[in-house]
Amino acid sequence: MTTSDIHSDATDVDLPAGTGQCCGSCSSTDTATTAPTSGQPEQSTAMATTTYTVTGMTCGHCVHAVSSEIGKLPGVSDVQVDLPTGAVTVTSAAPLAQAQVADAVQQAGCELSNAGSGPGTEGDRVG
Repeated sequence: MTTSDIHSDATDVDLPAGTGQCCGSCSSTDTATTAPTSGQPEQSTAMATTTYTVTGMTCGHCVHAVSSEIGKLPGVSDVQVDLPTGAVTVTSAAPLAQAQVADAVQQAGCELSNAGSGPGTEGDRVG
């Protein structure tokens, strides 16, 4: 996944009520950018999909930073970020170690607030 994959087809969405101001790294305080799908065709091999909750995202820059950092992890093929809920869904070739994801989120300036949930957690594979 490259930075251009994440940012090129971005969509503006309204910030949820009560989220406060932008992190200061972008020019908008009332819109945020969501990460699009990777644009890659669906693979026939089983993939792990895990949803995490991330706190500290307040704007499109935050969404992009989290998507970009997680997208750099080995085996990650897609990252979907929902700013209003803080849900970050990661699709990868194999389940990721929570510490890896937490470190990537921290590099983006945010915090991982749960261990992940859904299919793909603890070695379950989704196909």
